[in-house]
Amino acid sequence: MAPIPGSGLAKGLAVTLRTMTKKTVTAQYPDVQPDLPPRTRGVIGLFEENCTVCMLCARECPDWCIYIDSHKETVPAATPGGRERSRNVLDRFAIDFSLCMYCGICIEVCPFDALFWSPEFEYAETDIRELTHERDKLREWMWTVPPPPAHDTGAEEPKEIATARKTAEKLAAAQDRPAEPQEGES
Repeated sequence: MAPIPGSGLAKGLAVTLRTMTKKTVTAQYPDVQPDLPPRTRGVIGLFEENCTVCMLCARECPDWCIYIDSHKETVPAATPGGRERSRNVLDRFAIDFSLCMYCGICIEVCPFDALFWSPEFEYAETDIRELTHERDKLREWMWTVPPPPAHDTGAEEPKEIATARKTAEKLAAAQDRPAEPQEGES
């Protein structure tokens, strides 16, 4: 079926008339902060205490914008006669946000929960070289990371917790039961 001539023009004018009658809303951004969704990706925060310098985030980053330097330290034996251990110590952790594409792969692959999304988005700089945030700046962003969302009240209990509860109930029931007489006792 062929379109009616001028129907596109009529549809366009209808949209224009509908929009003209609505009240305009201006966001007063610098004075009024926007309400951001809970999963907003702003800047990446570093929880340095959890970082083991495993380098997974730097290796998996498609932009190669994470820079990590470390050295090894020897930890004395915990018990007498035990052997000394070595551990990595973080010297430098930096993210170049001028290269970062905010994909979140670094946060996903971190096995020790050292990287988190912060909803902060106001970190613009006048010089592109200042967009490389070192670990001190990344640590500051951690204070703005929101707490994780609460668990769904209707969700089923994790299997591990259910198993632990059943075991604890069995042990409590066994302790509450009177001791059965042994053979040869009356």
